[in-house]
Amino acid sequence: MTCEEAGILLHALIDGELDAGHAREVERHVATCPRCAAQLRDYRAMRQALSAPALRHPAPASLRAGIEAMLPAPLARGTASRRGVLKGFAMGGVMGGALSAALAASLVLYLGRGEEDRHILGDLVSAHLRSLQGDRLTDVQSTDQHTVKPWFNGRLDVAPPVVDLTAQGFSLIGGRLDYLDGRPVAAIVYKRRAHVINLFVAPADPQASGRAAIETRQGFNIWRGAVSHLSLWAVSDINAEELQEFGDKLEAAVKSGS
Repeated sequence: MTCEEAGILLHALIDGELDAGHAREVERHVATCPRCAAQLRDYRAMRQALSAPALRHPAPASLRAGIEAMLPAPLARGTASRRGVLKGFAMGGVMGGALSAALAASLVLYLGRGEEDRHILGDLVSAHLRSLQGDRLTDVQSTDQHTVKPWFNGRLDVAPPVVDLTAQGFSLIGGRLDYLDGRPVAAIVYKRRAHVINLFVAPADPQASGRAAIETRQGFNIWRGAVSHLSLWAVSDINAEELQEFGDKLEAAVKSGS
């Protein structure tokens, strides 16, 4: 891959829009090209700066109250039909303009958050696929949680939870340092039969939902959860029910101090 070809694909890589094959090609090129590596760092720094909390302006509660005050009672109570909601967009005059502007502002905030989530999910799948190539799966290989956990000391700003779930059917095999959105994160590696589960651990995003959920990207299931001040993501090709079971047992073990 040439610098010109990589340069075209760098933004797509950051946005998680590349398939696994093209993502690996770009990453291999960047690993050996200082110029493209510097360009990728600049793009990621710019993306991070644009998503800084200081640039986010949550709508005040008074805005919702003001909008609801302008709506017909059924719509304000959330009981209106879809036709009624669409009719609200067509209202003329000041009411229609204010409602449309408020809804548009809310939509921008929602879509911005959704785009960021899609980017993280793309990064998670790329990191999972990278780990399955060659000898990239673990930096420290051990089934002993008391060997894996101390390995991260000094390498990260947070202490990742490393729990032994062997008795529950999920075998700990080690850990490594990985990257999401250009930031170092912990990757704790488990196996369920022949299936690899990568558990990624990062400082919690205060704006992210703490509710556990399962999503699917590029054929992989992604479990999302949170404990204390940490965000957790588990990525694997096992079925969603088993991955949810892993997440439930992990959260229970962490909360119990196991």
